[in-house]
Amino acid sequence: MIKDIVIVGGGTAGWLTAGILAADHRAAHDDGLRVTLVESPNVPILGVGEGTWPSLRDTLRRIGISETEFVRRCHASFKQGSRFNGWRTGAPGDFYFHPFEAPPNPDHVDPLALWRAAPDGTPFAEAVNFQAALCLEAKAPKQVVTPEYAAVVNYAYHLDAPAFAALLREHCTAKLGVRLITDDVIDVLVEDDGCVAGLETSNNGRLAGDLFVDCTGGKALLIGGALGGAVRDVSHILGNDRALAVQAPYATQNEVIASQTTGTALSAGWVWDIALQARRGIGYVYSSRFCDEDRAREELSEYLARVAPAGAVAGGDARLIKFQSGYREAPWVGNVVAIGMSQGFVEPLEASAIVMIELSAIMLSDTLPADRAVLDAAARRFNKRAAYRWERIVEFLKLHYVLSERPEPFWQAHQDRNCWPERLKELLQQWRYEPPSREDFTDALEIFPAASYAYVLYGMNFQTQRRSVLRRRDAALAARRHVDEITARKRKLISGLSKNRELIEHIMTRGLSRV
Repeated sequence: MIKDIVIVGGGTAGWLTAGILAADHRAAHDDGLRVTLVESPNVPILGVGEGTWPSLRDTLRRIGISETEFVRRCHASFKQGSRFNGWRTGAPGDFYFHPFEAPPNPDHVDPLALWRAAPDGTPFAEAVNFQAALCLEAKAPKQVVTPEYAAVVNYAYHLDAPAFAALLREHCTAKLGVRLITDDVIDVLVEDDGCVAGLETSNNGRLAGDLFVDCTGGKALLIGGALGGAVRDVSHILGNDRALAVQAPYATQNEVIASQTTGTALSAGWVWDIALQARRGIGYVYSSRFCDEDRAREELSEYLARVAPAGAVAGGDARLIKFQSGYREAPWVGNVVAIGMSQGFVEPLEASAIVMIELSAIMLSDTLPADRAVLDAAARRFNKRAAYRWERIVEFLKLHYVLSERPEPFWQAHQDRNCWPERLKELLQQWRYEPPSREDFTDALEIFPAASYAYVLYGMNFQTQRRSVLRRRDAALAARRHVDEITARKRKLISGLSKNRELIEHIMTRGLSRV
């Protein structure tokens, strides 16, 4: 029977996985699952400011952490989507939004008809949705009287990764029954059948378990080092392999906290800008093929000079992170499951890292086999779903580049169709005649729905020529009605919602009401 799970590695991946497994399977009770986490005292947690998806609200509620405590402890702020500056041409005014709120149901109104019915020059996201306008106003996604995790409009968070890991560690060990062993793993003991029998640690000797979860990051100590699991390299598709990360202070204590992650295109990549409560996490993701480190630091300095207090921080202060975009098509081998960076990592566009941890840990918990006799069947199902999700992530991230008209060699290289995923080629050809729809994404748990593709496509000024015969006669009337409804909702929300910082200050001083 599978009764003893050992997670190797802490950080967000290890502690989120531990929390989900322990909460779901009664680790704090005698009849529950035994969950042990082995965390090295010598491995630091990278803290660059993280973006998340709305799914994290459900995950935190699932494991019993209050939203008030989370916001206070993790220096968190509210995120309502992403803004992309300069990705199409780099000209002034070149930006678009990918908000979390979906457009109206396409069964009720054609999104392209809705866009056409809006005033001339209205960007797609602002025509079909009110959330882009809220982001432009730095509005909060809820009111001070809205209970924890409830929403007026859909939202996620920006957070401090080391602080988040510390909160999860405390909660898991104090309230969920997770056993913490602070030690280094010096050897992995593998049985003849390819399963892991146990771990050798520096100070605690041998640790046995029925199922092991590898959360050791890029080292992939179990899945890669001991079991030799292969990684599928997708760096030829995405291109970027370096990041310069830095923390920037606000000019004043009352500075506006942005309601979205902002990605600004530069000559050889893009800059992330994530607003936390007292600082911003900023980093330049770039390709070493098109830009050396010195030039990248110069470009980052130029960006920081525009957004940070004079002289506060520069590109020379940034930490260099080298990475290779790739993922394991089989992250579950034998009795080892890889979650987090040990499973895969691609550039941090669209905040796919933490959500893949959530999805993987939840799937493991929901489908955890009772007996080792059915491990192989569970692994096949897990691997199929994980590979599908990684394929969709790579395709979606590539979409952000292939429609660019920027003249720099980095951006021009993305126009080479030889580095496009085959499915993306087919979809782009199809979308010239019909917009993305649910028929293109039929998995019950799609990681990016059709609406996400539409926001990027039409934000980048992609053109879809629909046959007029396919449009309902009353499409224009329905579109104008929806435009009026969106406009009215936008005005109501802008007047009724406070600024991001105001809501955060309320939470810090008074908290949110519990459901």
